[in-house]
Amino acid sequence: MTLIARNEKQIGAALRRHRKQAGLSQAALATKMQARQGTVSRLESGMPAMQIRTLIEALTALQLELVIRPRSAVPETAVEDLF
Repeated sequence: MTLIARNEKQIGAALRRHRKQAGLSQAALATKMQARQGTVSRLESGMPAMQIRTLIEALTALQLELVIRPRSAVPETAVEDLF
């Protein structure tokens, strides 16, 4: 499933959705990331100033990858409706 995320909250929501689809608790994902459960909680809540390394560790633990591409013409409100 491909999701579009344009801000921290949307990235967090996408990670939460994939974590739940993988059947993982926040604590289980944190263990796979070698992080604390609170780190996963902050990441999923879209807390600003999260380190890129933390995001990459979460993506790796969920077997996801970050794809950079030109922004589509989809309006911001349509993207928010996905979450």
